[in-house]
Amino acid sequence: MNTSDSKKNKGRKYGVSASLVIVFCLILAVLLYKFVFGNPANFMNNDPNNHPLPGNMLGTIYKGGFIVPVIQTLLLTVLTLSVERFIALRKSRGKGDLLRFVEKVKDCLEKGDIAGARKACDQQRGTVANVVLSALMKYEEMENDSTLTKEQKLVYIQKELDEAVALELPTMEQNLTVIATITTLGTLMGLLGTVLGMIRSFAALAVAGGADSLALSTGISEALINTALGIATGACAIISYNFFTSKIDAITHSVDEIGFTIVQTFAAKHE
Repeated sequence: MNTSDSKKNKGRKYGVSASLVIVFCLILAVLLYKFVFGNPANFMNNDPNNHPLPGNMLGTIYKGGFIVPVIQTLLLTVLTLSVERFIALRKSRGKGDLLRFVEKVKDCLEKGDIAGARKACDQQRGTVANVVLSALMKYEEMENDSTLTKEQKLVYIQKELDEAVALELPTMEQNLTVIATITTLGTLMGLLGTVLGMIRSFAALAVAGGADSLALSTGISEALINTALGIATGACAIISYNFFTSKIDAITHSVDEIGFTIVQTFAAKHE
């Protein structure tokens, strides 16, 4: 297998499909809403149409209406994809400590020990190691090529680095766009549920002959529950997105640091 094919295979590391996660979370959310929150035991006279039992939070959440399983789907999706991204990024970092790996490769390059650097990559694995290994292979290829000028060789090494990063980076960022979307969508769904609940409340107040206390309380519950769930979902999504973005930035910084060292080492040793 040539170098190009090898790089393509390294880039084909896909995580869990976000669409499958969303479908699974939707099914789970509906089941929770119907059989857990809507359990007759959570309501007076064992009737979900009545008030929840005093202090029963499950029944109160059920009164949030049909928007509740929608927001639950978003929340469960964030939690599931967060776990998936955590595992994926752990694999991207490799087996050992990333900072020690970076220092080890830089030390090997300063000593001219390319074989030692490649061995470190084989032991570390992960995204950074894959990128560095591709660059080291091109490094050795350029050393044995007498037909190119020094400037051309540096360009080829830098190009190899850029291509390797372009193949590996999307695998780290997979599914983050879904989490980023939920940061806003979760809050909007909560707001929608709030508006629907308030509409129900005002409709109860408009009933001829006085307010329908059951309809009024149901509308208020729907408004408040959806507000709370929407805010919680948006907050979880924001925390998750920022956390994983910072982790990816750290990995990318390590790649840039070693890549710069490889190019500068080649330039210094081939005056």
